[in-house]
Amino acid sequence: MRGPVVVVGDTLLDRDVEGVVNRLCPDSPVPVLDETSAVDRPGGAGLAAVFAAAQGADVVLVTALADDAGGARLSALLAAAGVRVYPLSLSGSTPEKIRLRARGRVLLRHDRGGASGEPGQPSDEVLRVLATASAVLVSDYGRGVARQPALRAALAATRAPVVWDPHPRGPAAVPGVHLATPNESEVRELVPALPGASRLATASRGAQGLRRRWRAGAVAVTLGGDGALLCHAGSTPLVVPTPGSAEGDTCGAGDRFAAAASLALAQGALVSEAVQAAVAEASAYVAGGGVATALPPEQPSPRVLRAGSHRGPASGHGVAGPGGERVGVAAVATLLAEVRGAGGTVVATGGCFDLLHAGHLATLQAARQLGDCLIVCVNSDASVAGLKGPDRPVMAEGDRARLLAALSCVDAVLVFDEPTPEAVLSWLRPDVWVKGGDYATGGPDAVGLPEAEVLRRWGGNTVVVPYLDGRSTTDLIARSAGGQATGADGRPPQPVGVTAPASTTRERTR
Repeated sequence: MRGPVVVVGDTLLDRDVEGVVNRLCPDSPVPVLDETSAVDRPGGAGLAAVFAAAQGADVVLVTALADDAGGARLSALLAAAGVRVYPLSLSGSTPEKIRLRARGRVLLRHDRGGASGEPGQPSDEVLRVLATASAVLVSDYGRGVARQPALRAALAATRAPVVWDPHPRGPAAVPGVHLATPNESEVRELVPALPGASRLATASRGAQGLRRRWRAGAVAVTLGGDGALLCHAGSTPLVVPTPGSAEGDTCGAGDRFAAAASLALAQGALVSEAVQAAVAEASAYVAGGGVATALPPEQPSPRVLRAGSHRGPASGHGVAGPGGERVGVAAVATLLAEVRGAGGTVVATGGCFDLLHAGHLATLQAARQLGDCLIVCVNSDASVAGLKGPDRPVMAEGDRARLLAALSCVDAVLVFDEPTPEAVLSWLRPDVWVKGGDYATGGPDAVGLPEAEVLRRWGGNTVVVPYLDGRSTTDLIARSAGGQATGADGRPPQPVGVTAPASTTRERTR
């Protein structure tokens, strides 16, 4: 494949709540579910992207994320699955689908998130990645991403094969898609059936009608456990049966089908070959237990947050005490809404901030001057230990977050568990990302900011501000242990207020 597989569409936050029912509610004759476990996962286009990434593909997801706890949770889940997110802004709330289950059966589905929000404009980087894709899957869940005019123009212009998984509330496929993949019920909504027509006749008539209406190369109607019916330029449809019995939980089977077909087309398969591969994949998926077994199991600690918790991707959120009201995803979401609503500039920076010192303060003060708010992303205790070793951090994340939030130059603090801030950045979408140190000094050994590629996805910028030589946590720890702290040149640190010359030592203030 010459480029990534790009998935475009609406991402939802799905949550499966498993429990036990052994009594009825005393004030109403309804079962009471005692929750025993809960699992969050990306839904909609996000699930299709996770399926493609699980097959080893380089996957980019173009989707809209809201400034709320659900959006933060989705960013973390997608990053953990190896999906590169190119986010659009989303007004309103993250759509959520919560399934209440007992003994493997769904008792009730609870949807929340309200009416569809308006997705923002795609960046130049989004349009570029669509132009260089090896295949594109549009996973439309009827919430607006597939309607975005600039995205539709880019989808119509790409040379990559396009698979369109439609939704009855969504727009028509752009002209010229290689393959559309509606299911039976969607075909019946989009093309009314003739009275008394057989199942296959209805599917065939609907597929041919959609193919002509959308000027699509082919339409494959998925038939559940009976496989799929493929209509293309010829007058005779191709029926692709399932290779065996496929009974079980079908949640996500359509996404698995569309993802498998897209991967096959990206690898050069014919449309008929892609549909056969997709039927086999979807059948094996259902027979194997569906989404509960197809995705890698979560390894949540008490720190991992759940949908609707009003917290972010790690546990330092909602910290009580001084500065606590400015720590966590709820505080950050409120700040983002205020600043963006006023047309302001969002600035963010990040790091461990273990033993807060003058170098940190200089970076934070300089960063705050670049916009209308400063959000500090702090590595959690687990993240610091993974990066620095088992003896770090010296200060627990709650204390580090409180100290930072108490600074007048800091507007909000967010703690994250991952080794890098990619997931947090995909949710925050800051206009400016700031690092303190000597990245990009222009010297022959200068190293670019690793976050720069992430910021380009939504048109953000990365900058470096000067650091104070010799102010490093490692030196402070060494000095407290009886060692001699030095600057990068081996000399004692310069007085406060003196900026060191550029060197090749990276991230001196962290």
